[in-house]
Amino acid sequence: MLTREDFVGVTRNAMAGLGFDQDVSMVVFPIDPFLVDSDISPIGEALQDFVDGLTSWRPAANEIGVKAPPRVPIEANGYEAAVDKMNRLFLTNTWGDGLPLNPPSMERVDWILTGTDMDRDDIIGKFMPRGGVATVETIAVSLAMAGGRPEYLPVLIAAVDGFLDPGLEHDKVQATSGSTFPVIIVNGPIAEEIRLNSGFGLLGPDPQHPAGASIGRALRLLQQNVGGALPGVGTMAIFGAMRYTNAVFAEDEAGLPGDWKSVAQTQFGFDAGENAVTVLVGTGASNIVRRGVGKETAEDEAEQGLRRVASYLASANPHYTWGHAEGSPGVLLMPRVVARQLNALGWDKARIKKFLWEHSKISGKDVVEYGLKQWIEAAAHPDTVASSGEDPWAICRNPDQIILAVAGGEHPTHNFWMQAAAAKVAGRKIGTPAKWDTLIATADDELGPRGEMCVI
Repeated sequence: MLTREDFVGVTRNAMAGLGFDQDVSMVVFPIDPFLVDSDISPIGEALQDFVDGLTSWRPAANEIGVKAPPRVPIEANGYEAAVDKMNRLFLTNTWGDGLPLNPPSMERVDWILTGTDMDRDDIIGKFMPRGGVATVETIAVSLAMAGGRPEYLPVLIAAVDGFLDPGLEHDKVQATSGSTFPVIIVNGPIAEEIRLNSGFGLLGPDPQHPAGASIGRALRLLQQNVGGALPGVGTMAIFGAMRYTNAVFAEDEAGLPGDWKSVAQTQFGFDAGENAVTVLVGTGASNIVRRGVGKETAEDEAEQGLRRVASYLASANPHYTWGHAEGSPGVLLMPRVVARQLNALGWDKARIKKFLWEHSKISGKDVVEYGLKQWIEAAAHPDTVASSGEDPWAICRNPDQIILAVAGGEHPTHNFWMQAAAAKVAGRKIGTPAKWDTLIATADDELGPRGEMCVI
């Protein structure tokens, strides 16, 4: 196999995930021959290495890998010393993410597992490129390490199942050099029950709404420890994914104006009030000032703000080619006060999406001059390839592919655009255990009353 020297780790992971020997025969070259207009003669000069790999290589492994590795005993003089020792050990073995971890002891994992009626050995899926198997217990271990609670487990299981949907192509997401990260949008009463943020600071740290950070961090630990997405070894993300906790938040369903439907209803036809997750892959984010300075009419401010938003969408970014046919170009977060203002002026959800879609189209001239055309022509989906001659070129096939979520603090100044590399958007129902009400009551006792004014 021909590979770059910086891709050796990714290649080994990929081979293991596909069921082949991890130490597959490789002929390794520096990055130079892979650059544009480079000298590829060194590849020809290594012909004998390729011949030897094809004819003489034999696998080094002589046994089948274990599904469940043995537990790691930690012995120290006292609990605090044991936790410190565990964290050092986990970092040394690249099992952590650089922040302190909670010990995934048997007691803590068993406690987390009270958040589901599923069997601990039930398999949710296989994390690529390494191909590690994610069982319910595996997921609970990561949630325990991330500081989670039992009532977070149903959302994490649904998010993992959505992330592993083949259409999302998570194997590519895990290994790419782009700064990709899962985006999880939660709908339904479960969001408020587990204290998942939908308002001020929903993408950042918030001690009154800790669920999103733990759920997202647990998913990131699964990506790394089960899927092999270790920076510089299993994932070649040049700049990383910007966050330890991915992006996990709730839609502000109480703030939906008029007859607007939730993201889960709009994208997948779920019923109102049904617990569900929407999962896609993000690549970056932009804070957009959409409010005027007070000298505009309400109608002018609305349209000018939407035009500014559209200008951010109208970037000649090849990531759009991933989701152009069947996925999504991204998610626009709009706080309830803005959604209600627009709705009062006649801008319903469908009209907003159509306006953004029309005004984010990229001229044929720019498609060529910015080098986007060859990316469109090289896309995996034939419908995207067929769109290469369109002038102007739309960032997706129809307006409904733009995800519009009502979320964020009650302030009119900003919208937030989360650009995607989403070949597909996955939706999953969230299942809760029979003793769900008891779990939530226990959480209320331990954390205090829920609500916007609660203080944990």
